[in-house]
Amino acid sequence: MRSTPPPRRHDVVIVGARAAGAATALLLARAGLDVLVVDQGRYGADTLSTHALMRPGVALLHRWGLLDAVVAAGTPAVRTTTFRYATDEIKVPIKPAYGVDALYAPRRTVLDPILVDAARAAGATFRYGVTVTDVHRDQNGRVDGISGRDQRGSVAWQAAWVVGADGIRSRVAAAVDAPVEVQGRGATAVSYGYWSGLARDGYEWIFRAGAYVGVIPTNDGRSCVFAGASPARIGRGGLDTFHEVVRAASPALAERLADAVGPAGVRTFGGLPGYLRRPYGRGWALVGDAGYWKDPISAHGQTDALRDAELLARAIAAAATGAELETEALGDYHATRDRLSMPLFTVTDTIAGLRWTDDEIPRHLYRLSEAMNDEMHAIDRLDQQPALTLGGPP
Repeated sequence: MRSTPPPRRHDVVIVGARAAGAATALLLARAGLDVLVVDQGRYGADTLSTHALMRPGVALLHRWGLLDAVVAAGTPAVRTTTFRYATDEIKVPIKPAYGVDALYAPRRTVLDPILVDAARAAGATFRYGVTVTDVHRDQNGRVDGISGRDQRGSVAWQAAWVVGADGIRSRVAAAVDAPVEVQGRGATAVSYGYWSGLARDGYEWIFRAGAYVGVIPTNDGRSCVFAGASPARIGRGGLDTFHEVVRAASPALAERLADAVGPAGVRTFGGLPGYLRRPYGRGWALVGDAGYWKDPISAHGQTDALRDAELLARAIAAAATGAELETEALGDYHATRDRLSMPLFTVTDTIAGLRWTDDEIPRHLYRLSEAMNDEMHAIDRLDQQPALTLGGPP
C-alpha cells in the first residue's frame, strides 16, 4: 500500500478532460495559472456526440489558434446547411464572417485530443484514470480541493478553484449541491451511426411532425446520420428502430442510406430534459454540460461548451490576477452564460417537446437561428484581454 503524500496545491483543478474542461484548461494555462485536469476516462477516447460545431464554436477555435489542426485532421468544411420540411427545402450558404468561412464537425476522437494537446503545450497537467469522489472544504466552508481514486489508490489535490466539467452526471455539481435554476420539460431520444460513401452536401436537418433526422459530415469520409424522436418511440434504439424513424421522416434519405455502407450498430441517447444549474460558488464553478444542458436536437452543445470555457476562463483569470473580485467575476460569468443561453434554451426546449406541427417547425428553427446569431455577436464583442493571453497561442 502506498503512502499518501500531502495534497499538492494548484490554482485550478478541473474535473473532466472533454471539450469544456480541456478548453478551460487551455485558456487558464495560457493566462499563466497552474492547472491540473483529471478525468476517469482515457486520452482520445470517443464519447456520445453529434459533432456539429456552429459558427461561434468554429470562431473560438480560430481565435485560439486550433482551427488549422481541426482542418489538418481531415475534417471536411461544411459550406451549406439544408433544412427540409414536409413540403419545403431551404438551403443556406455559410457566408464568411467573424473569421469563419465554413463550419466543421470533428469527431470527438479528433477535437478533444487537439484541445488537450494545446492545453498541455500551454502548461496544464492531465491525469487520466482518476475517479473523483468528493470535494474538500476549508474550515470556512469554501471548496479547496478534490479527492478520488486511481488504479493505485486514493488521490487528493488542493486548489484555489475546482471546476466541474464532468458532464450531465457531474460529481462536482452533486458534491457542491449546485441548484437547478432553470428546468426544461422537452426531451428527445436520438440514435446515430456513421455511414461511408454517402452522398452529402453540408449539414442536413430534416424535420417532420414527431421526428427529426439528419446528416453531419465528419472525419474519414464518413457522415454521422442521426434519427431522433420521443424516448418512447426510440426505446433502446438499434438499427431497426433507427431505419423506421428515418423512413418515416425522409424516404429520400432512407434510399441514400441503402446505397451507402452503414455501421453494424448505432449509439443511442435516451433523452434528458434540459437544465441550467447555478454555475459557481465559493471555490467552485461548473462548465459545459455540468452546468448547462439542452436537448441535442439543437446540435449546439459543443459550441456552448467552448463558449462557456472562454467565459469561465476569463472570470477565473480575472479573479486570480486581482483584476476583479471573485464574486464579481464569477457572477458576471453566471449572468453572461444565462443571457446568451436562455433564448437558445427556451426554443430548444419547445422543439424538443415535439408538439409542433409541420407548419410550425420552420418558425421555431428561425428563432433558434436568431438566438445563435445573437450569441455570435456577443462572442465577437468579447475583449481580447491581451494581458491574459486568452485569445490565441502563447
